[in-house]
Amino acid sequence: MTDLATKPSAGTSIGWAFSDIKTVTWRNLIRTVRVPEAMFFSTLQPIMFVLLFRYVFSSIPVPGGSYVNYLMPGIFVQTLCFGAVSTSIGLAEDLQSGLLERFRALPMSRAAVLGGRTSADVVRNVFVIILMTGVGLLVGFRPQSNPLDYLLACLIILLFSYSLMWGFAIIGLKAPNAETAQLMSFPILFPLTFASSAFVNPATMPSWLRGFAENQPVSQAVDAARSLMVGGVYHNASAPWVSLAWSIGLLIVFVPLAVRSYRNA
Repeated sequence: MTDLATKPSAGTSIGWAFSDIKTVTWRNLIRTVRVPEAMFFSTLQPIMFVLLFRYVFSSIPVPGGSYVNYLMPGIFVQTLCFGAVSTSIGLAEDLQSGLLERFRALPMSRAAVLGGRTSADVVRNVFVIILMTGVGLLVGFRPQSNPLDYLLACLIILLFSYSLMWGFAIIGLKAPNAETAQLMSFPILFPLTFASSAFVNPATMPSWLRGFAENQPVSQAVDAARSLMVGGVYHNASAPWVSLAWSIGLLIVFVPLAVRSYRNA
């Protein structure tokens, strides 16, 4: 990636790392754009989620009365969580193809592969949030907050999805191929997204499930987004801070484990 002639002028390892992460990020973004099928389905999936849940489950009673306003923050989090699986799939493909071995032979930062992969996926998620906001407005979503709070909600969701990416990176580096990486990811993701506050009020769940649904990280991210985007009966001043704490905690755990998995892959 970065050869001796293109070292950052500062000559520091941090400069090397950022330069190499930027290069790998750009490589992954170009690779995505050059696969039209991947672009199409990555765009179609969030639209389908919005339309399906908006019109199929619109009769579910929720506090505040407007199910679409209750739903959309949950759809934002769910879609970005599902998108985080692409991190495990992409790393598994690179590992299986031998690309990671070629990267190791280059004079590049060891943080570049994982950092570049996750950074590219964050950029993709920014596009997904913009797309879903537009689709949500078309189907009746009406944010009640000011633009700054809405932006803050999006940043909290992006940070949470970023923390999940590092966890799924571990799966991608452990899996023998991309198909297995995907199969290993969804049994973890499904309980977290569907047994949460994303689509229904946890108060309506059985008592043995309610405790998990109210306190797991996806629900905390959803509650934070809902509080900032919609407010009103959903306002919860502590929710954004709790979600940030979860995201930072997950990063503290997952980043070192992912780096170790990369070194041993």
